[in-house]
Amino acid sequence: MEPSILPTENVKAQASGKFAAAYEVLNRAIAAHAFPGCAFGVLRDGKVVLQDALGRFTYEAGAPTVLPESVFDVASLTKVVATTAAAMLLFQRGVLDLDMPLGELLPGFVVGRDPGERVRFVTLRHLLAHNSGLPGYVELYHTIATPSELYRSILQLKLEVEPGSRAEYSDPGFILLGKALEVLTGEYLAAWTSREILAQLKMAATGFCPSPAARAAIPPTEEDTSLRNRRIQGEVQDEHAWILKGAAGHAGLFSNVPDLLHFADEIVHAGQAGRLFTRETVDLFAQRQGPAGSSRALGWDTPSENSSSGHHFSPRAIGHLGYSGCSLWIDLDAGIAVALLTNRTWPDRSAASKLLIRDVRPAFHDSLFQEL
Repeated sequence: MEPSILPTENVKAQASGKFAAAYEVLNRAIAAHAFPGCAFGVLRDGKVVLQDALGRFTYEAGAPTVLPESVFDVASLTKVVATTAAAMLLFQRGVLDLDMPLGELLPGFVVGRDPGERVRFVTLRHLLAHNSGLPGYVELYHTIATPSELYRSILQLKLEVEPGSRAEYSDPGFILLGKALEVLTGEYLAAWTSREILAQLKMAATGFCPSPAARAAIPPTEEDTSLRNRRIQGEVQDEHAWILKGAAGHAGLFSNVPDLLHFADEIVHAGQAGRLFTRETVDLFAQRQGPAGSSRALGWDTPSENSSSGHHFSPRAIGHLGYSGCSLWIDLDAGIAVALLTNRTWPDRSAASKLLIRDVRPAFHDSLFQEL
């Protein structure tokens, strides 16, 4: 089913006054410079009940207007829409064993280490659950310029704690997970997911490495003055994904609201005839993992205290955020999904915008539920 022909109700609701509180949240955010523009949408019971956009690509008066179909750099939504989705499908096909040690797929992770070193116990499940013991983030791009150097450096990272003992959201972990999936499939992650997931779901606006001709229609993410020294528009913002030629397990995907709602519909209706995922697979990957207190499922996050999802998503909701200011939340019980795409890092990743988006997301989600 094409994303554009998902059943729709009143998709542009501002004129009718529906979802007025949600529009007020977003308009205030734009006025406060949380982000210059946004696209957003809501799926309920298999129907798109809201799909709209506000603001512009930048804060300049003559900048292009954001459209409901505008494609954004969705940053770490890559982790669920591409990498976790690939892991789900490979698990479903019997190709991926969640408890396989990472070192069996990526020998460079263990070769040369002390035989008793705990890296030997890191599994694919640990990487998906963000409890591998790997650090959350390391700025390797300052001294590394090639993919091979970057992979080598990440493979050699030391664990900070025992695998499974601490939840630490880890970009290096998902970079390694993406590479492990490439070993399992024998293909680059971008090529495999494009064929086996995006094409199957007819998500035509979604993919890695937009063509130069498409870049002007994508909101820019920042004026980079430290690494690439140019406006970042239509190319991945994340520095490590950029070194990896624009496609990696942790970042690099570009998408829009219609495609993300269509993807969410596949998750909500998993197990029905013609769907890509089985209900058993979705339920397994939606289960919270250890240690106690972690909100992380396999690849996905779940609602927690002070969650970006707000206060009304059920405990059986899954979602994820993107550094660029994007989010996707899917309530498996209520059959509701909400996508919010912004370029909140424009023009300079200010600390103020980071604080503002933390307030905007839960307020936006809570205001939507007043009308759902």
